[in-house]
Amino acid sequence: METPSERVGNLLEQLRLPALDFEGLYTGKNKLTPLEILELFLREELGLKTARQNVLRRRRARLPTEKSLEAFDFGFQRSVSKEQMLRLSDMTWIEQAYNVCFLGPPGVGKTHLALTLGTKALDLGYTVAFETLDNLMKLLKTEEISNSSKHRLKYLRKASLTLIDEVGFMPLSPQEANLFFGFISGMAECTSLIITSNKGFDEWAEFLGDATITTAILDRLIHHCEILNMTGNSYRLEHRKSIT
Repeated sequence: METPSERVGNLLEQLRLPALDFEGLYTGKNKLTPLEILELFLREELGLKTARQNVLRRRRARLPTEKSLEAFDFGFQRSVSKEQMLRLSDMTWIEQAYNVCFLGPPGVGKTHLALTLGTKALDLGYTVAFETLDNLMKLLKTEEISNSSKHRLKYLRKASLTLIDEVGFMPLSPQEANLFFGFISGMAECTSLIITSNKGFDEWAEFLGDATITTAILDRLIHHCEILNMTGNSYRLEHRKSIT
């Protein structure tokens, strides 16, 4: 004959709820009323559900790695202050669908700082998505023929915060520039964007290949936007390590 604990376990399985250690959970709590016992169970289930959702959001975000401000060398990179980043780290700008752009040469920490904001947003419960511009182009060009591309783009467009890395490293074809415009236009004032680019805005027409499209993209991107122009030498080159 099944014990009460086994019967409860079977009911949880049928309801697709996690199996809880009820005996451990309620040990020493035999004076609780039935309503208090139910509350204790629901609080435990809510905590488990939140933890599962957190894991799922982080997996779907596809951040290449999670970063923190504590790991960033503000002593080396002085064109952005820790105070600026702490202000952005409250993430309240996401609620107004503001954007953030990190501009500067390779190696100055643009992606690191972008990832710190992406990580913080995940910690606060926002949905986040990360793609390089190169991979975004692949997704956009295959959206009509690939279910995986379609689903990924749907997630990018509905996320609270979408990070697009490495904008400007490679020139775009006219078709790609139009696709990029359509993507940015569709996100405007709906989803917050973080853009990292090795090109200043005055150089975007060069890699986009069309001054009109460039103006249209920037008009939508920087209407509500925090722009951080980063300068200096490459951190990786300055801290290069040799094989010894």
